[in-house]
Amino acid sequence: MPITLADRIGIEERELISIIGAGGKSTVLFTLGRELADPSHRVILTTTTMMAADQITEPTCWADDPIEVERALEPGVPLFVVTGEVPGKATGPTPAAVDRLFLETSADFVIVEADGARSMSIKAPADHEPVIPRLSTTVIVVAAIDAIGRPISKVAHRPNLVANLAGVQVDDPLTIANAAKVLTHDNGGLKSIPGSARIVMAITKVTRETEASANELANILETHPRVNRAVTVPSRSIALS
Repeated sequence: MPITLADRIGIEERELISIIGAGGKSTVLFTLGRELADPSHRVILTTTTMMAADQITEPTCWADDPIEVERALEPGVPLFVVTGEVPGKATGPTPAAVDRLFLETSADFVIVEADGARSMSIKAPADHEPVIPRLSTTVIVVAAIDAIGRPISKVAHRPNLVANLAGVQVDDPLTIANAAKVLTHDNGGLKSIPGSARIVMAITKVTRETEASANELANILETHPRVNRAVTVPSRSIALS
């Protein structure tokens, strides 16, 4: 039986899961939602920032009121909660509203994309980022391995911040060691994560050619005392055999 991403991350029986960082957050969100929405589980998907409207294919509830969301929840089918839209984008509830959905609905899992990265492969957060619900039980920090070896200016969202945290210049190539510095920095990948949350690092877009580099980065990340686990995610298929 294939080992799912949820298995590898170590998702427990009931969780509020926040996904931050860059380079595959939406893929992780939808993959977890579909894996966890078995016939006995109710799953809410949402975002505390904005998401491309055409990414959302699940049934949608256009309100964050727990009573309305509860009415729309069904076992086995992820429900996407949005609160509005701007051209091409769906907007989601506030972190406090997501906490209420976790507390006041029967959802077994609430999974939220809590950061933006404009399709880049690694990021450092601005002052207002990330937007993590306070009751998050697991926070997944995402970065894509395809950033390694390329100039920071070409692969990073907020490249000047990434370079500053790494202690290099913005046009320098990103090394594995420097990526690890950014991802484990209190003002980088670990910023604003609730102290009670488990932290899982997810290295995405892994190919046969980059597998060794991804494993090396994951091994470094797992040595950090605040990181509970690091996983690698293949570029074509999330599920692993």
